[in-house]
Amino acid sequence: MKELLTHLKKLNILYVEDDTSTREELEYFFSTKVNKLFVAKNGEEGFNLYKNEKPDIVVTDIQMPVLNGIDMIEKIRNIDNYVPIVVITAFSDTDYLFKAIKLNVNHYLTKPLNLISLVDILAKLSKNISLEKDNKEILNTLKQYKDIVDERSIISKSNLEGIITYVNEPFEKISGYTKDELIGKPHNIVAHPDTKISIVKELWKRIKIEKRLWQGRIKNLAKDGSEYYVDIIIKPILDLDGNIIEFISLSNDITDLEKSKEYFKEQHQKGEINLGESIRIANSYKEAIDESNIILRMNLDKKIVYANDAFFKISGYTNDELIGKDYSFLEHVGLAKNEAEKKNRDIFSGEIWKGKISNYKKNGDIFHCSVTMYPLKDKYGNVIEFMGIRHDITEIENLQNELVQTQREIIFKLGQIAETRSEETGNHVKRVAEYSKLLAQKINLNKEDINLLFLASPMHDIGKIGIPDSILNKPGKLDSNEWEVMKTHAQIGYEIFKDSSRPILKAASIVSYTHHEKWDGSGYPLGLKGDDIHIFGRVTAVADVFDALGSDRVYKKSWPLENILDFFKKESGKHFDPNLIKIFIDNLDEFLEIREKFKDN
Repeated sequence: MKELLTHLKKLNILYVEDDTSTREELEYFFSTKVNKLFVAKNGEEGFNLYKNEKPDIVVTDIQMPVLNGIDMIEKIRNIDNYVPIVVITAFSDTDYLFKAIKLNVNHYLTKPLNLISLVDILAKLSKNISLEKDNKEILNTLKQYKDIVDERSIISKSNLEGIITYVNEPFEKISGYTKDELIGKPHNIVAHPDTKISIVKELWKRIKIEKRLWQGRIKNLAKDGSEYYVDIIIKPILDLDGNIIEFISLSNDITDLEKSKEYFKEQHQKGEINLGESIRIANSYKEAIDESNIILRMNLDKKIVYANDAFFKISGYTNDELIGKDYSFLEHVGLAKNEAEKKNRDIFSGEIWKGKISNYKKNGDIFHCSVTMYPLKDKYGNVIEFMGIRHDITEIENLQNELVQTQREIIFKLGQIAETRSEETGNHVKRVAEYSKLLAQKINLNKEDINLLFLASPMHDIGKIGIPDSILNKPGKLDSNEWEVMKTHAQIGYEIFKDSSRPILKAASIVSYTHHEKWDGSGYPLGLKGDDIHIFGRVTAVADVFDALGSDRVYKKSWPLENILDFFKKESGKHFDPNLIKIFIDNLDEFLEIREKFKDN
């Protein structure tokens, strides 16, 4: 309750009551429990205060002079259909109460007023409002992150035929074309005639046939006829069924680097240049590369033999601390030992290697680089040294990580809003997400599906936002009519997300729709059976029921672990996928570790 009262302290409340003694009593009672309290003695004053002050919650009597509570609520609903309203009524106000329900009031209390009940209702409403405000803040932050990435990178989108559907301002700037000149045109509007047809074919095969990411360096032609080069990533965006929706490209301008390389090559092809001049030009080229790039060179033993000032600056190491060290000294961030060893084998394979490398700085911070590793060879083709040319992409990576974390937080907030309405445990959605992820890993789902399920499973009960509080929080058993209403939350959740083109939200619609289906076909809403139930729904069902049975709810106490396991064994092949139950029980210790880590305070 203390946490709920903290939320209430942040909100503004409008209280409308014509009885002087009751009004003064509640005004005194709430004066220290809310941020601002606006008080009116009739419906007309209350409505005017609402228009001017826009309070977060309205508490009102029904029978009042000038303008009664029902008429005031109706006028408020014409402005705002969602502001929470609590009605205080006498038992004789039954007809008014039915009208209030039709106007979507959130709660009602009867006179004489129980202050503890009123505080409890307002505190719970305030938590929902706080979560919604937090959600809006997160969405606002997410938009700002997107705007930053949009300004820093060259971005375009195209449809399945390669027709441009979107470009950002950096794309317009580097190409010299306006959006109006680009949208609706084929992407080869900026293609350079020197581009080999084999590269184009390989690119389209990769992204359209294989549906995989393509990365490379491309020479383009601006509107004014000038050349520019980009280091580009093109990725196909897929729907939940694996069909391509569109292509998106993100690139960086590397024109200066590529032109310096071309100049060096051209100069060395001129036979009339003498050796001294060639050496001078080579040194100039080395200096140019050194100034515009982060350089690291290794010998055949993978020992670091050279690093330029830019590398020392980004890593925080000095020359004495780095030169002579094995390349593995620069530990790969986020990779297991075997993964790091494989990556190093690829890097030093003797072929040109391109990719992203993340290392720790001396102070423990992380820096990210786009890297091209060149094997330097003698005239006989033997590798004599390795040179890594890097570009700092730390800021972009950090922004992308922020975007991912923000998306994840939004999803958890959405799940928490649904769970808070049903007064379920605070960390329920976190535990369900972690259980689902672990179980998905144990049955060897691919990494993409594991991540999708981890992000989507917190929204398994999002449809509960459409279920009335009187049913959702009923302490006793639901009657048959109430149960039919409750079951609609699976359909409601599906309807919310079914038309989204985003894979996470598509997955959320599947989870909501199928997590109450049962292996024997006795579940709802579709009565699916066995493998016809999507694996996301089957996994979430195990995770959700395990956590629900082990948690206190308004209608029951938590079950002992042995009772939960007996239930799972009994319902294996009936309620649950028997293979999932076997894997769950075989790995029970890991699930219990999650339950302990995210237990409710």
